[in-house]
Amino acid sequence: MEKAREMNVKFVRLQFTDIYGVLKNVAITVEQLDKALDGELMFDGSSIEGFSRIEESDMYLKPDPDTFLVFPWRPKDGAVARLICDVHKPDGTPFEGDPRYVLKKTLKEAADMGYTMYVGPEAEFFLFQVDEQGRPTTITHDTAGYFDMSPIDLGENARRDMVLNLEQMGFEIEASHHEVAEGQHEIDFKYSEALDVADKIMTFKFVVRTIAQRHGLHATFMPKPIFGINGSGMHLNQSLFKNGENAFFDPNGYKQLSEDALYYIGGLLKHVRSFTALTNPTVNSYKRLVPGYEAPVYLAWSAANRSALVRIPAKRGPSTRVELRNPDPSCNPYLAIAAALAAGMDGIKNKIKPPVETSANIYHMDEEARIKEGILSLPSGLNEAISELRENEVMKKMLGEHVLTKFSEGKVKEWDEYRLRVTEWEIEKYLTIY
Repeated sequence: MEKAREMNVKFVRLQFTDIYGVLKNVAITVEQLDKALDGELMFDGSSIEGFSRIEESDMYLKPDPDTFLVFPWRPKDGAVARLICDVHKPDGTPFEGDPRYVLKKTLKEAADMGYTMYVGPEAEFFLFQVDEQGRPTTITHDTAGYFDMSPIDLGENARRDMVLNLEQMGFEIEASHHEVAEGQHEIDFKYSEALDVADKIMTFKFVVRTIAQRHGLHATFMPKPIFGINGSGMHLNQSLFKNGENAFFDPNGYKQLSEDALYYIGGLLKHVRSFTALTNPTVNSYKRLVPGYEAPVYLAWSAANRSALVRIPAKRGPSTRVELRNPDPSCNPYLAIAAALAAGMDGIKNKIKPPVETSANIYHMDEEARIKEGILSLPSGLNEAISELRENEVMKKMLGEHVLTKFSEGKVKEWDEYRLRVTEWEIEKYLTIY
């Protein structure tokens, strides 16, 4: 309340995330902030897809005071602030369909075993031009490549503005650069505790899209907007700390990795086919997960090899971490991070040993060689991924019945919409031949 007065806040956005990873908000005036902080603001849960049935629609928003931020791009006179909220039922208990609650619950299970999870995301996105009506196109604004600078990189000013605004909102930006594909960018921010990072990913996507729009561009986190060039990923660097020390580091271990780290990798590789629906949740996600465009497809791990699904970056000591390379930025970060943690913790609990490290370039192996090495593939499409998710006991327990059912139903519907649609490719391919 004091901060809001000091910063002349007039409007407050109460933000929360739906099951599919879409940011929602209820806007209030600052006069209602006291009531909001007491968790007294109600909204209709049945109006949010995947949240609640019509007969039990009353939901309450309980703001997390640690997430209070003022939007730096809005006018200082009558400023706009935001608070990220947990969703509660009328009896005051957490709503089991709230993705933030799913992550909190999973983090508590790890904490009960003495572990704190840290995550560092690497989210890529495209900047596209808009047409005369302001509608987004798939025309890139530049012809730059990896790490190129202006004058080729016309998005540099927009990206600079994004970084400055993010820094004003408390982000510690580590790197900002042009990515491999035309019009593709990446801004990396410092790793932090898992819940904080999930909140920051949602904020990051919102800020990037907002600032792009102010520069006359459209930012998209769609995984594969253009055929024939690289798609956008969101690698998740993960580490566990125990008693203030990095639990993944052992100076005497294989590649200086602890048993916990190896078991964590074993858990990831055992369950990844089952949680791919959460880390890669759209039909379009599987257009990115194909060989030849730097996206990992094959279930293997390596301390150097970027064709492997799980990579161990070179730094050791406190920086020892496991990089999961298949997630894309269309995912719900709360569910994606919870899934990775649940899989890794299952590996630690049950001492799941990973397969032998793969040093060869898997993309250059033929199918026979991969079978010989025992290297499986990720699901080839959303329908297969959903089937795997529904069969996995670890993921079912982590999600809870509500989220599992609603998420699966929504994604099966999405797959059916795609499957039944006649595409331009089909028209071009078959209309004249047959």
